[in-house]
Amino acid sequence: MRIPFRKMHGLGNDFVVIDARDAAPAHGLAMTARRAAAIAARTTGIGCDQLIVLESAVHADVRMRIFNHDGSEVEACGNAARAVGLLLADERGGETRIETLGGMIVAQSSAAGADAAVSVAMGVPRFDWDAIPLAFAMDTLAMPVAWEDLANPVAVNVGNPHVVFFVTDTHAVDLARLGPMIETDALFPARINVNVATLTGPDTLDLRVWERGAGLTRACGTGACATAVAAMRRRLTGRRVVVTLPGGPLTITWGPDGMITMTGPAALSFEGVFAADDYPA
Repeated sequence: MRIPFRKMHGLGNDFVVIDARDAAPAHGLAMTARRAAAIAARTTGIGCDQLIVLESAVHADVRMRIFNHDGSEVEACGNAARAVGLLLADERGGETRIETLGGMIVAQSSAAGADAAVSVAMGVPRFDWDAIPLAFAMDTLAMPVAWEDLANPVAVNVGNPHVVFFVTDTHAVDLARLGPMIETDALFPARINVNVATLTGPDTLDLRVWERGAGLTRACGTGACATAVAAMRRRLTGRRVVVTLPGGPLTITWGPDGMITMTGPAALSFEGVFAADDYPA
């Protein structure tokens, strides 16, 4: 059985996208953690940060399932939402309602080709300790915890869970070492995405992310959303922020209705096929 796929990326955060809505071969491919991790492997598989499977949905245009590099299925991925919005823009007339485990999001494509830009309504952030979730109650605006020099983060759930540390120089933080330590701390029963950010101007931030189940990444859309909202809650910025990641900038707004909107590029890299037997379930 030959399975078609598309390789896409948003600011270098890359995805293998399998459309299993209608195509008979893809529809018959059962996705498991083992198979997802094998496809995502960069030396022996196709290689990606996340594997995206598109399925039919009853109350949305499409259902997006997201598997991290390690095969774990997660709730949300902002960069992947932009990629899917771009992929389905012509089919859906520019707007795509996407169902995820983290809730409903809406992608709006505003351009095409090399200048493709997609805005995604990411939903309303949650701040209650049990919505992150944390193992026990505490203030999520200034958590009374520390891991070495990383202290007092903000916690926010933007479809998936994040902690945000504001530091003097994000590039001076040994995130490759501290990220997995924090991700798997018992304080976070669902594990956690780890963000370190530096305020670089009145409404600009530099950001690096250790992504749960994927590691260091060139871009993380939900991380940019979580970090921008954390900065706004601490009154460090206004309600529209440009967040620059290693892969490039994203613009994040937090509207008066509580909705987060993320705008940035997405691109199709190439298309291909693989044999289902190459990646056993």
